[in-house]
Formats: sequence, structure tokens, C-alpha cells
Amino acid sequence: MISKIDHIGIAVKDLEARLGVYRDAFGLAGIHVEDVPTENARVGFVPVGDSEIELLESTTPDGVLARFIEKRGEGLHHIALAVDDCQTMLDRLRSAGVRTLDETPRAGARGSKVGFVHPSATGGVLIELVQHLKQEGKDGR
Repeated sequence: MISKIDHIGIAVKDLEARLGVYRDAFGLAGIHVEDVPTENARVGFVPVGDSEIELLESTTPDGVLARFIEKRGEGLHHIALAVDDCQTMLDRLRSAGVRTLDETPRAGARGSKVGFVHPSATGGVLIELVQHLKQEGKDGR
């Protein structure tokens, strides 16, 4: 089941500079930054109400994010939907004939499980399915 829009992903060239805008100019606090080696990315989550903005910077010059920015420039990369069970949702989508990039979930930021839906299935926008795992009595956020 989908419970909400979890976050909006924005590809950026300089994570720290862009985080400064959200922190200093917009006055947003509670920013969480981490490396996501499986995606060759450094990410920053900026809480906004019940959702977040995720800024993504490539950690390699030839990574997926670097190629995305080179081709399209900085900007919207994906919309993430919070799901109860990432595997079940991926299976459901594939059974309905929806093209996914993943058959099984992969490791995501903050210990989550994620899977991606191909943009061709959704009108040109990459959709990320995010399952936050329970960690020490918290939801991983």
C-alpha cells in the first residue's frame, strides 16, 4: 500500500551549496546527509512538513546521477512514494504489466529498501518506492 509522497529527489552538482540554500535562505532545519554507495551518491534530506526534499550529488564522474545532470541539467530526478512492502509493490506492478527497473528491492538511504519504476510507465518521471524499516523503535527517519 502507498501511504504518501515520501520525498522529491533533485539531482544537483554541488550538494553542500544547494543544502545551504534550503538551510539558510528557506530556514529549513533537521537536514540529514549520508553517502549511498550502492547508488554512487551523496544525499541530503531536507524535511518539509510530512515529506522531504532529497538532494542527490554523484560521487563518481561517470555515475548515473552525473550522466543525468550532463544530459538534462540539475533538477527533478524522481518522486518517491512510501510503501508498506517494497517487494509486494514491485511484484504487483510487474503483474500489471508496469515496467520496473528492479525485480527485488535494493538498499537505500537510512537503511530503507527501495525499488524503481521506469519513467516510460509513469509519463516520464522516475518513481522510487521506499520501504522504511523499523530501527530501534523508530521508522528510520
